[in-house]
Amino acid sequence: MSEGKNIKPVVRFAPSPTGFLHIGSARTALFNYLYAKKTGGKYILRIEDTDKTRSTKEFEEDILKELKWLGINYDEMYRQSERTNIYSDYLHQLVDKNLAYISQESEGESESVIRLRNIGKNITFSDTIRGSIAFDTSELGDFVIAKDFDQAIYHFVVVVDDFLMGITNVIRGEEHLSNTPRQILIQEAFGWPRVEYTHLPLILNPDKSKMSKRTGATAVCEYRETGYLPEAIINFLVFLGWSAQNKTNEEIFPLEKLMELFNLTQLQSGGAVFNIEKLDWMNEQHIRLMTEEKLGQRLFYFLPDNFKKEAEENKKLWQRIITSEKGRIHKLCDIKETAQIYFETPKIDPLIIPPPKNRDKKTTKEHLQKTLILFQNLESEIFSREEAKEVIWPYAEEKGREEVLWPLRVALTGREKSPDPFTVSFVLGKEETQKRIKNALDAL
Repeated sequence: MSEGKNIKPVVRFAPSPTGFLHIGSARTALFNYLYAKKTGGKYILRIEDTDKTRSTKEFEEDILKELKWLGINYDEMYRQSERTNIYSDYLHQLVDKNLAYISQESEGESESVIRLRNIGKNITFSDTIRGSIAFDTSELGDFVIAKDFDQAIYHFVVVVDDFLMGITNVIRGEEHLSNTPRQILIQEAFGWPRVEYTHLPLILNPDKSKMSKRTGATAVCEYRETGYLPEAIINFLVFLGWSAQNKTNEEIFPLEKLMELFNLTQLQSGGAVFNIEKLDWMNEQHIRLMTEEKLGQRLFYFLPDNFKKEAEENKKLWQRIITSEKGRIHKLCDIKETAQIYFETPKIDPLIIPPPKNRDKKTTKEHLQKTLILFQNLESEIFSREEAKEVIWPYAEEKGREEVLWPLRVALTGREKSPDPFTVSFVLGKEETQKRIKNALDAL
């Protein structure tokens, strides 16, 4: 309909503010956005807040916040709660034409509702992914389209809005597939043209069950607060149901490249498995691609408050932390633990300073004294990781790597597991490195 007649496509993302933005909804928003950008069309955000009992301002603000964070920008925005008079007018039109009627109900909460007259015809429509789909609408009966003239329900308001907003393509989850026959019948009652439908496959857990809160994080805000990059989330979501046709088999793409590559004809019909390990890998790759300046801005947000002031005051130390962590961290929140190593003088347990295979304090003390001298011999206060390794490594090779490097690690970090001592000493600098080795010697 849209491209064949040289009409610019108009798509819409229409979330209900009854919960935090779901990762599956974010994928729907993304696919609509990519299609609009690829075709030069318009992207509309429509907040479907007619459910007054469950819709909240908090959830609407979350939707707007997460879309902005992901970089999904809309051209126009509407709230259905502000369009009640429009729906009322169109309900009156159908009732006046006897295409809908007020039905006196004997059951339920309402004494009366408004129902669409349904002749029970067979409906066939085309779906981009699934091809031709046929429905017998006789089993639907005269279905409800409004509680009263001021309370139109979902199916009705969706059809009215899609028509008035000039929507050409409806791209949504396959859970809406069963809604399509009702919405087509309402379109036909008004004599309005059909839109083109694309129903996206479900997002599944690795065991092929439907993704739910019981089996893992489902809200976009959870991934943001855990330290995933929006670039990685976008890159990951686009491959849930879509495959890029490129000769190099690349998987890491910026949003701009995805706009160029995206095509609705490459969508799959089967469920898309949510593989958290793949998301983690993509997040790491996007971290590696960032400039240190941009990474530092992102990491600063995740620093504990008691470290933020020190990072601002000691910018050179903070810069060395960023340099060392860029190749190591998996998620931005990892900085919370590693920052403690650098910003706090460790409390050292003397029992763990000697290596596990040889708890000889005397030998350990000798090795620490030697490494202290080796660091003292470095000319510069600030040295590279490679320079630190060049100084320490020959001695570690001679006396035994674990014998030398284990106590050095514990001396610098207070931990049995941490970044390697060459990296830590590079970040700390000569003076702080010597200070910590002396503290460990005192502890012994």
